[in-house]
Amino acid sequence: MGTVSQQAQTAPRAKDRPARGPAAALTARAAKNSRVLTIAFTYLFVVYSFIQPYAYRRGYATLASRRAFAASFEGNKGLRLLYGLPHDVATVAGYTAWRVGGVLAIAAAAFGLLVAVGALRGEEDAGRTELTLAGIVSRRTAYWSAMAAAGGGALILWLAEFAGFLAARLPAAGAAYLALATVSVIPVTAGAGAVVSQIAPTRRMALEIGGGAVGLLFLLRVVADTVDSAGWLRWATPLGWAEELRPLAGPQPAVLLLPAAASVALLWLAARLGATRDIGSGLIALRGSAAPRLRLLSSPAAQALRSQRDSLTAWAGSGAVLAFILGAVSGSVTPADVPHRLDQQFAKLGTGSIVTPAGYLALIFLFVILTISVFACAQVGAARREEAGQQLETLLAQPVGRAGWLAGRLLIAAGATVVISLLTGLLAWAGAASGGAHVPLGQMIEAGANCLPVAALFLGIAALAYAVVPRASAAVSYGILTVTFLWQAVGALLGAPGWLVGVTPFAHVGLVPAEPFRAGAAAVMAAIGLAAALAALAVFRRRDLLGD
Repeated sequence: MGTVSQQAQTAPRAKDRPARGPAAALTARAAKNSRVLTIAFTYLFVVYSFIQPYAYRRGYATLASRRAFAASFEGNKGLRLLYGLPHDVATVAGYTAWRVGGVLAIAAAAFGLLVAVGALRGEEDAGRTELTLAGIVSRRTAYWSAMAAAGGGALILWLAEFAGFLAARLPAAGAAYLALATVSVIPVTAGAGAVVSQIAPTRRMALEIGGGAVGLLFLLRVVADTVDSAGWLRWATPLGWAEELRPLAGPQPAVLLLPAAASVALLWLAARLGATRDIGSGLIALRGSAAPRLRLLSSPAAQALRSQRDSLTAWAGSGAVLAFILGAVSGSVTPADVPHRLDQQFAKLGTGSIVTPAGYLALIFLFVILTISVFACAQVGAARREEAGQQLETLLAQPVGRAGWLAGRLLIAAGATVVISLLTGLLAWAGAASGGAHVPLGQMIEAGANCLPVAALFLGIAALAYAVVPRASAAVSYGILTVTFLWQAVGALLGAPGWLVGVTPFAHVGLVPAEPFRAGAAAVMAAIGLAAALAALAVFRRRDLLGD
């Protein structure tokens, strides 16, 4: 009794604990739900913002070499497709604003859309919004809490980019402004994501509409930067506003008023639209009265393909377009663009020289391999969402076996991975040919196929994680993928011992077309992925189904 009494006296009473209001609790939960996405983008922002100015400073040590590098961009519109319009690239600051600002602004646009749709339409699809509003929380509080979580994610990315710039020895004030210019895109696309979350009746449709909108904004920026007479289009897209802020190269901070005004308008519009509809629906109604379409309903695997076909089409289409652009850029790389020291730094990644189209494409396809592996993990995540949404319980109540269902999902993921990989190689070759680069078609198809062993490995790892720890499967699979990729990039550049760099599968990939295909390593990775998938089938057959 004495022990119990003592514990009661030392335990904090409920009234003595700091109370957290519903808005703060909802914001914290939304931030927790998007933590995997935020962590992945944080890694990207901090690593990329450090590597680019660090490599430029080491590779172009003299003012003369930097001026020669800047002169090589005159009339080179191929590089503007991805990086935007260069300003004062003869300085480390100007080069960083061009290469880092251009790429991370696109990443920031994607982040804003994904985090907003996930926090709004994703929560409704999962049924959690109804439970939240059944309490004392109003729609207004739930909405603004979700948007506050998106704002917190933007702040984290700003801090990550700022830290990367400081580590690369950029001036603190200029680094802070450049990071602000980059993340200024996030509230705009988050506002757009909030609007489409009110319009679309499902998360998937919201992402499709929002993804199309972000793609259009990117296209406007590309046209503005590559067509001299269309420069005015830069003022029609937040990606153009990020350029017009001119970070580290003639700053124009007044331009910040444009993303601020657009964000406020979009967030206000989304709040008004949300007040006019029922929870679980959208302003676009699902077609419940249309004639049934029974195609692809012959088996659970075919039904999974039916449900994922829009997502698969979006992955394949966006990957093909990006591959074509990167292929076109590869024809613009010349020995005058990359000094010998910088070329040696990137050669440590195993790509060989990047002063040739083949070397540049080999470096780019290292990131393509990462993207295809993310796609493989995402397909297992789709299977987990089907279980969490309790659709799998209904399906398994019929004469459908557990192992057969999961095997079918993995076969669809593997088949889609093959199609996307080969299509990416084909379109990269087409882009290179359009830009005047001479890379054999066979080598680029081989470069696409080179993505498959690593993707098979992580597909197996994701499946095993799903079978063993279903609720944490996304964090496990994406975490392993992120850590191993970053260790390959950072460890190689920093000169870590070969055996230590070799613990990551990316170190054993022959980067085609600059290097030959490594059949032995590819066979080992594919075998490990297959073994993990078979183990996943065995474990999944015995465990209980888990809801969200």
